Amino acid sequence: QVQLVESGGGLVQAGGSLRLSCEVSDRIYRFNVVSWYRQPPGKQRELVAFITGGGNTGYSHSMPGRFTISGDNDKNTVYLQMNRLRPEDTAVYYCNANRTWFPSGVYWGQGTQVTVSS
Repeated sequence: QVQLVESGGGLVQAGGSLRLSCEVSDRIYRFNVVSWYRQPPGKQRELVAFITGGGNTGYSHSMPGRFTISGDNDKNTVYLQMNRLRPEDTAVYYCNANRTWFPSGVYWGQGTQVTVSS
């Protein structure tokens, strides 16, 4: 059973930075992709960024250039560095892992709350 555990969320003032971590219970390269999503209050969950098992990264076209995703295969951890945070970045941030080969599946973490005060 794959498990994802997010950490690093919290309360930060506008203009500040946070680094979220997603610890995965398997090697990152054994997944098609590991992604960060976020769900602002009262809104739908949306893709923020992803990293493939081969280390390629991508970002949702609607996401600001203030976010950077990275992965560490030795630590089985995917990071989301968020800089110059704004109140509209307030959301629950979720980690997602997707694998299409055996054992296939789509896995979610429990989420970590990020609150940006103005």
